[in-house]
Amino acid sequence: MISKAATVAEYLSELPEDRRKAIEAVRKVIRKNLGKGYEEGMQYGAIGYYVPHKLYPPGYHCDPKQPLAFAGLASQKNYMSVGLMSCVYDHPESEALLRSEWAATGKKLDMGKVCIRFKKLDDVPLEVIGRAVARVPVAQFIEFYEAAIQKNRRQPAAKVSAGAKSAPAKNKAAVRKKVRAAGKK
Repeated sequence: MISKAATVAEYLSELPEDRRKAIEAVRKVIRKNLGKGYEEGMQYGAIGYYVPHKLYPPGYHCDPKQPLAFAGLASQKNYMSVGLMSCVYDHPESEALLRSEWAATGKKLDMGKVCIRFKKLDDVPLEVIGRAVARVPVAQFIEFYEAAIQKNRRQPAAKVSAGAKSAPAKNKAAVRKKVRAAGKK
């Protein structure tokens, strides 16, 4: 369910008590393990963790007004979910590590392509979520994101000269400088 809440506090206040407690527990772990530079706020009708425009001005390529999404936390109609797209999607090693760490806890993993679904807090090994989030610093996420964008872009060869740089490549030095500065704060 997509919430119309403007703030995380408002979003949490809309939830039934049992879901609010579960979401708050997972949120606490994510925030504790979130690398410097990421921010928390409402994004796509749920709690989002993202790279703000001050660090990555281009934003999300499909909607540049949105900051670059990193992870999400939501209460859906029939389950709650943790979206860890950047931590595991298209990262076979990271996904395998998450799956093996989860299996070692003895808990059942209900994972789609980019989100982990759970019905109650006891279903979630919080330490595994924390490690998955902590493994991806902002600079690494931006590099992965830009590489994925370039890989998936289909540009006619005639329009791209041999020495031409993409917009993300031109911004890479500026982005790295901003990320380093954010990490020092």
